[in-house]
Amino acid sequence: MVIVTGAAGFIGSCMVRKLNDEGLFDLLLVDDFSNPGKNRNLEDKQFREKIHRNEFPAWLEKNAGQVSFIFHLGARTDTTEQDTAIFDRLNLEYSKHIWNTCAAHGIPLLYASSAATYGSGELGYDDRHDIVPALKPLNPYGRSKNDFDRWALQQTTNNEQPKTSNEQRTTNNFWAGLKFFNVYGPNEYHKGRMASVIFHTVKQIRQTGEMKLFRSHRPGISHGHQKRDFIYVKDVVDVCWFFYQNQPHSGLYNVGTGRARAFLDLATSTFRAMDLEPHINFIDTPEDIRATYQYFTEANMEKLRGAGYDKPFYSLEAGVEDYVKGYLMAGSYW
Repeated sequence: MVIVTGAAGFIGSCMVRKLNDEGLFDLLLVDDFSNPGKNRNLEDKQFREKIHRNEFPAWLEKNAGQVSFIFHLGARTDTTEQDTAIFDRLNLEYSKHIWNTCAAHGIPLLYASSAATYGSGELGYDDRHDIVPALKPLNPYGRSKNDFDRWALQQTTNNEQPKTSNEQRTTNNFWAGLKFFNVYGPNEYHKGRMASVIFHTVKQIRQTGEMKLFRSHRPGISHGHQKRDFIYVKDVVDVCWFFYQNQPHSGLYNVGTGRARAFLDLATSTFRAMDLEPHINFIDTPEDIRATYQYFTEANMEKLRGAGYDKPFYSLEAGVEDYVKGYLMAGSYW
């Protein structure tokens, strides 16, 4: 049995689609399942059963022998949330519990980390283990992800084999923490403010005929030229599938395209995908996120490529076109 946590969410539901497409249907899906709109992400997908996230840790301890792999993609992902207790409970302690059970039973574990761990990028965007303790995330979400990365590395010997909670090393127990950069794509209808700029661009164009991007509040950077490493969710789940199949060296891995692109490029590509001429205006970045807003991210992808992943990534233009024309324009799901 393969387990997917956060299964009704954006990346989690796309992972379920990928597993189904690869012929895997013996799946246990873990999530809250209380949001009807979010649950639409699971329509037309096949799996054995669903279980509430609060019941899952006890279920896993009891049924670990049935489990062949865990994709731990569930997390609190609101970057504007300031209550650290929420992140400690859902992103840190919950993940520790899953880790310890996996380590005790030799279950391979892939979990979602984040490019938010890199903060403003003072130390670059290299997925080296030695820089993790020195990283300075800009918000509680990023700190919770980096806290777990640090804890995970502390549990390993030679940064490879996890230990159990009583420090007895297990064998044949692969783990990977994937630092997702700016992921966009189908099945994010439920995310509201946290949905991708592409999603909001289509929505605004339909309502007003134009798109508003954040002004730059940093000297030397023009409006709309804040840059991120945007990666299509179909590439993300392909990378996850690679780790499921190959299980290379355990550790932290960046998951981006390796090429930063401007928000202006992204918005322009969205207009083009809708067969419209761009009409873009600029507004002030909201006060509640202005001080912690990332102006640049770009994944160093050497480690993933060195591990053997050689599939090309969608270009920004190709990914936006597939997403807009294939899903957003029709309101469809993947």
